[in-house]
Amino acid sequence: MDAIPQGGAYAPKFIPKSPDTLASGTYFERGDILVAKITPSFENGKQALTFDLTEPFAYATTEVVPLQPRNTKQDRRLLFFYLLHPDIRHYVTERMEGSTGRKRVPESILLNLPFPVFESEDQEVICDSLELIQRRKLAEIKSEQKTKSLKNSVMQTLFARGLWDKAQKETEIGPIPESWELCPLGTLCKRTDTVDPRREGERVVEYVDVSAVSREFLTIEATTRWTLREAPGRARKRILEGDTIFATVRPTLLRAAHIPAALNDQVCSTAFCVLRRNAERAVDKFPYYLVQRDQFIRQLAGIEHGASYPAVTDRIVKEQIVPVPSLEEQREIVTILDAIDRKINLHRKKRAVLDDLFKALLHKLMTGEIRVGELDLSALHSSRNSTRKPDGINGE
Repeated sequence: MDAIPQGGAYAPKFIPKSPDTLASGTYFERGDILVAKITPSFENGKQALTFDLTEPFAYATTEVVPLQPRNTKQDRRLLFFYLLHPDIRHYVTERMEGSTGRKRVPESILLNLPFPVFESEDQEVICDSLELIQRRKLAEIKSEQKTKSLKNSVMQTLFARGLWDKAQKETEIGPIPESWELCPLGTLCKRTDTVDPRREGERVVEYVDVSAVSREFLTIEATTRWTLREAPGRARKRILEGDTIFATVRPTLLRAAHIPAALNDQVCSTAFCVLRRNAERAVDKFPYYLVQRDQFIRQLAGIEHGASYPAVTDRIVKEQIVPVPSLEEQREIVTILDAIDRKINLHRKKRAVLDDLFKALLHKLMTGEIRVGELDLSALHSSRNSTRKPDGINGE
């Protein structure tokens, strides 16, 4: 199942195997659509279009349903895109069978789905248009991934060698510039306050929940508005003022975000360690980038934790030794990493716009709200991303 893409890419990954090593599998032929039938793979849109299969047939996991049109004039891409329609996914999901966590889509549900009929030439135009959007979206995903890789390399260099290539010294966390200090993370931070929902229950706040913070280390720009009494959990909430928050409870451990100071009355749960910088020791967002370092993550990931409360404490987070340059060099490091983060965010926002465009266009085409002759996607065309039919969208 890991080899089957999601998000609209066509090509699955193939592993050559000798036939006598196969204990089980689902037979399919080149050009078939493979639809994941088990939860949550189906809901996540895991499916493949096997245009690029080098052999005339192959075997896949038993958790997929292979589909092919009876009519040879049917463009297979049309069914592939149709099955990505949110309403179709929802309809099929409601009819899955089995126990919780192991539900599957009955093949009969897929085979009995109502399917719109289009003329052959209209099918090609529709599929080419939807494919063009998917190509551009996948290009943004690939650019985002490359930029994240660049950020990791830049961070490794910046926190080991600094900006000015000065002489280095060996330390317990590896080489750092001679002029830098080694300090516990907590020495760069100052005390934060909490608020008790039992006393200020009617106070309206912007609440940051652990589920809203990913492991991708990107600034949160929006939070959920609650009264303190209605906010999840009964425990005291930590007050935020443009701080870095770091999740301390597993499995969300190692998730971090920088909360903009512009939002009013921000609070978060006690599942976060709040890192409020001491302006005399750290510039804005420097602690945020310190906790993203691979070494910092490895240090915390290796710490033993109790089975009854699988978490690390604020004290443990703040005891971790970190490299500390001058405020001037901190400021330049933050400027560089901020620029890379903005590029990552740009690719992500463009991908989200293209995803919304794909869903809206798919719906309008399938329901007849837009006719083929009304399509105009000229703004998406480029010499590098021209529409082509033979081998579909490359999922790599």
